[in-house]
Amino acid sequence: MKTYPPAQASHTPQADAVPQLIAATAHTLPEQVNALARARAFAEPLMAGETLDSGENTLAHADAVAAILKGIGGSEAMQAASYLVHACIHLNKPEEVIAKAFGANFAALAVETTKLMRVQQQARTAEHLEDPAVQTENVRKMLLAFSRDLRVVMLRLASRLQTLRFHAASKRPVSPSLARESLQVFAPLANRLGIWQVKWELEDLSFRFLEPDTYKEVARLLDEKRGEREVYMEQLRGRLEADLRARSISASVQGRPKHIYSIVKKMRGKSLNFDQVFDIRALRVVVPTVKDCYAALSWVHEQFKPIVEEFDDYIAKPKPNGYQSLHTIVRDDNGKPIEIQIRTQAMHDHAEHGVAAHWAYKEAGSKGYAGVSATGEYDAKIAVLRQLLAWERDLSGALPNRGLFEDRIYVLTPDAAVVELPQGATPVDFAYAVHTSVGHRCRGARVDGAMVPLNTPLQNGQTVEISTVKEGRPSRDWLNAELGYLTSNRAKAKVRAWFNAQATHETVARGREAVEKLLQREGKTAIKLDDLAVQLGFKSADALFEVVGKDEFSLRNIETVLRPPEPVLQPDDYLLLKKTRTNDAAPKGGVLVVGIDSLMTQLAKCCKPAPPDLIRGFVTRGKGVSVHRADCSNFREMAARSIERVIEVEWGSTSKSAALAAVYPVDVAVEAADRQGLLRDISEVFAREKTNVIGVQTQSVKGTAWMTFTVEVADSGRLNKVLGIVAGVPGVRSARRR
Repeated sequence: MKTYPPAQASHTPQADAVPQLIAATAHTLPEQVNALARARAFAEPLMAGETLDSGENTLAHADAVAAILKGIGGSEAMQAASYLVHACIHLNKPEEVIAKAFGANFAALAVETTKLMRVQQQARTAEHLEDPAVQTENVRKMLLAFSRDLRVVMLRLASRLQTLRFHAASKRPVSPSLARESLQVFAPLANRLGIWQVKWELEDLSFRFLEPDTYKEVARLLDEKRGEREVYMEQLRGRLEADLRARSISASVQGRPKHIYSIVKKMRGKSLNFDQVFDIRALRVVVPTVKDCYAALSWVHEQFKPIVEEFDDYIAKPKPNGYQSLHTIVRDDNGKPIEIQIRTQAMHDHAEHGVAAHWAYKEAGSKGYAGVSATGEYDAKIAVLRQLLAWERDLSGALPNRGLFEDRIYVLTPDAAVVELPQGATPVDFAYAVHTSVGHRCRGARVDGAMVPLNTPLQNGQTVEISTVKEGRPSRDWLNAELGYLTSNRAKAKVRAWFNAQATHETVARGREAVEKLLQREGKTAIKLDDLAVQLGFKSADALFEVVGKDEFSLRNIETVLRPPEPVLQPDDYLLLKKTRTNDAAPKGGVLVVGIDSLMTQLAKCCKPAPPDLIRGFVTRGKGVSVHRADCSNFREMAARSIERVIEVEWGSTSKSAALAAVYPVDVAVEAADRQGLLRDISEVFAREKTNVIGVQTQSVKGTAWMTFTVEVADSGRLNKVLGIVAGVPGVRSARRR
């Protein structure tokens, strides 16, 4: 991977001579000499014989950039920085050295611009940035990252313009990516800053390299009748200027050049032929006051026929970049369209130079553009223009109260991808912005090649490299705001989601274990878990395990599904009920089937009858006679479907010892106000009354406890007495047999 070298001394003879150079500069160029001349003298030995990637001599490039900045009203510090930025790469401590020679203001501007140049070069040489859209977006983000000082952006605009001029003059080709970047990023940026002069030239030069054939064709069409058109426009210009002066309006009228890219854009946008473009013939009227603007407009509309739908009043409603002017298109005596712009001198200066002149005004004194204090309203206007740099935002809406650059930073991955983060973001935030997996496995970070703690706040333009482990997990410390590991809301959400997922995983594992144990007890281990879940109304087995693990779903519900309903016996199956007996002992369970000897019987689990309950029998398939309580709802349903299966049964008489040994399981339902020690108190009642408890289930919902006890009794009459005692336990609302 190719990277831009760090900002440090290159150990050249020129760099070694820097202290002597500073002394010599101070001696030969005293304080009275302006900073621009001193900056050139300071940097010239360092740049001797040096050329840029384009092949242009570095010193010549810096001279041209300074001239461009001067032409658009850039301050002396901006012009001087065009030399100092190239000197920075040769200095060990550029900020310290330049500050000593020129002052902190010059040093900060040069170092910040150099930093932007470095990250732009690193991004441009990255292998993965083959997609033009990706590269353009990254350049835009980097410009935003360094736009807290608009002078940095101005220097980059001027440098890019000079690069295109050099290629055009030397007839050298420009890479499509650089031309596209100039057209799609730098030209719109110049437009947002109101620097019309730089904007149109960037557009024309970029378009010339991107679409050379179209550029040449439009240029040819403009040249065909240029002489005739210029004679006509000069006559019209003189007439307009004289007539306005005759009306006491001191006007300066000039022809306005029409730029090729603008013509092509209009032709394509409105599907026009070249002859249909209105503003190929154009004049600009500059007058002293706003009142004169509207007076001149009135006279123009009296002399020529206006095209009403083409009129724009940018004085009453300025463009977002602060541009002000009156635009109108009229037809002359021959019906030819002519565009006329009317503005004051201050409006014209701002249209040409935009915000570049701001620093010149500040250095000149308290009064600047249009008589506005350089530290008052004009500063407020500059603040608004800075917000407009983020041109991807909706400029038609209200601008946010907080500056767009005060809460965002832009840093680079090792392969020069730009990552946008909130102000104060750390390497951990960066890791999660790159990929969630990288964030989880993050264990260390290098910033500009140096190891740093993971809670180190990042700065604009830094290159961040994350060290990861093969398999890792986030730390709970990262969610501790006092430790400062995370600033990004997105990263915090990712860490919380990981821990929530872990908790869910543990709950599912707990539920799976409980369900699998139940299946083993019931001898149903071959059943498919997903099929069981669907049968119970869940989308998946994990969904079932989760609610079981949270104790929100009773295992008894699963038991009900696992135990099929008792089959209905067919007539031929009666023979299966008989079994051979070796003696005349009473049937198991003490139940006799009236009129039939030696039949298998079983007590129904749904109602759990016990003496002396009234009981009825129902003949089942292969399991003998199922004995139910006479009031059992299940028995009534089966009897209604197959009355022929109902059979009379009764409790049999057994020996005294057998009677004492016979016990029956019975379910008891208890409802009570939930409190600490409730289960213990109820269990003590059963123990005192010598009632064996063989099972218990409890559930508490909104302060109410629901309990089901399975107890063994020999006589249900005795159970009623025990339930009366249970009902007397503090908090118990009811105790009844199920």
